[in-house]
Amino acid sequence: AGGRAPEYFVVGVAFSGGRLPAECRAEVLGALDRGMTVVCGLHQLLSEDPEFAAAAEAGGGRLIDVRKPRPTGDLRFWTGDVLSIGIPVVGVLGTDCAVGKRTTARFLWEAAVASGLRCEMIYTGQTGWMQGYPHGFILDATLNDFVSGELERVILEAVATSRPDLIIVEGQGALRNPSGPCGAEIMLSAGARRIVLQHAPARRHFVDQEALGARVPDVPGEIALIRMYGSEVIAVTLNGHGMTQESLDAYHARLQDEVDVPVLQPLRDGVADLIPGLASR
Repeated sequence: AGGRAPEYFVVGVAFSGGRLPAECRAEVLGALDRGMTVVCGLHQLLSEDPEFAAAAEAGGGRLIDVRKPRPTGDLRFWTGDVLSIGIPVVGVLGTDCAVGKRTTARFLWEAAVASGLRCEMIYTGQTGWMQGYPHGFILDATLNDFVSGELERVILEAVATSRPDLIIVEGQGALRNPSGPCGAEIMLSAGARRIVLQHAPARRHFVDQEALGARVPDVPGEIALIRMYGSEVIAVTLNGHGMTQESLDAYHARLQDEVDVPVLQPLRDGVADLIPGLASR
């Protein structure tokens, strides 16, 4: 605004395979030539690309790779301390990746704060880092042996910082997504005994697995699987992408008849009604 040149260039698109397409290189180089800070959330580390590094040095720009792994010596191994914090931990899981778990987690956090609770949201992906949440880590950029420990670390940091009444953990991937199975850590290692399950009814196959015919599981089956991990789904939230409101409402009604937990459309209904059940000890 007012003729002020932008200072940051954010690569926030989740390209397939986590790599920057060749046709996008010119935009990044142009930003570096202008002295901008390039923030990248891809698995590909732009700071290790000789051409980008040279452009940053020549133009006075910077390269920040959000997914750059932390040194192994700085990582925490799981101890079990998180299981005795005495604070409800809620996991927001999904039946697939990219179904709106982070957005619903944000809605829950906002509703909890609005109700007067001290609440912390734990981010587990690069977008959460970019959005500025104070507590979290990049799960898929962490050496697998330390994922549980790092999840524990950031929760304990949140507890020490603000002693919240409620902790909400953003999920990643999905329990049965063959290209990105995730969620067990949140239940087993973070002690999330209450789960909000996000589902996109129009989605028939896991993202990028259409050719393999890998189908997204039905909601009742996912609820049963989560119960086998020792946690309970306390609500199902729906993402209506690709559906008319009429078809979403019809699916909503059918699903509510099938499951014994509340089914909500967060964009229409909000999530405030869920907060008392989430925060009770």
